[in-house]
Amino acid sequence: MRPGATARDKAAAAQISEHGEAFRRGFKLVQDELGKVIVGQEPLITRLLMGFFLQGHVLLEGPPGLGKTLLLRSLAEALNLTFKRVQFTPDLMPADIVGTRILQQSSAGSEFEFEEGPVFTNLLLADEINRASPKTQSALLEAMQERQVTNAGVSRPLPKPFLVLATQNPIEMEGTYPLPEAQLDRFLFKLDVPLPQVTDLVRIAARTTGETTPTTSPTSLTTEQLMHWMQLIRLVPISRQILEFCARVTLGTHASEGGTLAQKYIRFGAGPRAMQSLVLAGKARALLVGHDSVRREDIVDVAQSCLAHRIILSFDAESEGWRASTLIEKLLQQVD
Repeated sequence: MRPGATARDKAAAAQISEHGEAFRRGFKLVQDELGKVIVGQEPLITRLLMGFFLQGHVLLEGPPGLGKTLLLRSLAEALNLTFKRVQFTPDLMPADIVGTRILQQSSAGSEFEFEEGPVFTNLLLADEINRASPKTQSALLEAMQERQVTNAGVSRPLPKPFLVLATQNPIEMEGTYPLPEAQLDRFLFKLDVPLPQVTDLVRIAARTTGETTPTTSPTSLTTEQLMHWMQLIRLVPISRQILEFCARVTLGTHASEGGTLAQKYIRFGAGPRAMQSLVLAGKARALLVGHDSVRREDIVDVAQSCLAHRIILSFDAESEGWRASTLIEKLLQQVD
């Protein structure tokens, strides 16, 4: 506990001390359950679970066949949460996601009733989200930000917790549409799904081509426990010094505020929502590893996942083969 701590700080520290170890045990329990069906993706599973406990939407990118859909479905099964999957295609309409009003006939006459779309669930898998048109992609904006759906002037809250777990194929693949910047900014993390190594491929083949295949079992965790841990993360203290570091990292992605690297290679930088993501993700990482407050190393660890999808590269960067992740790594080294 730092000198001069307030009563509120002391109460938060007491809660973290009391419940932090239970959070870490629960986190490991879910990790192990997902590890039964997902091979060799431990860092990805860890980051996905961090996103869940932060109530932040997560975007997974990778070629088809890497187990993205299986991972997300298994997460819902392990956490005993409702789960719905929407396959995004070019002909998908907004009403197919959020729902629509339907005219119903009864003895009293005709009236419109709202038929809920698949967005009314705990975990919504937006599979291959960048295969749908920008109009349909934008149908998720209100749900992702406000956690509600408005139809015909009536707002309807979504279940708690509510998270969008989206997958997308690389933009260069045929038949894909770039996600609007406003929607990308609503994803807490964008995670790349790497190709498995030789040993992992062997393990995958051995597990899935035999007489039986492994499955995920529901854990003993309750929704009340999950919601409690979501609030516990927000109690992790963060000093003004670390907040200022987060601010400098965020502003460093802008040509007007950053150095020569940003001026040359970044067309648009990250905004306030990126700063919020850095802080929250840093708190989750600190609680997960047992830190008593957020440290600089916690922010550095999560910066790539929080920022890479929020910056738009310049033509020079693209022509010279720069990646957003590489730029962020360089920027982090320049921030005092």
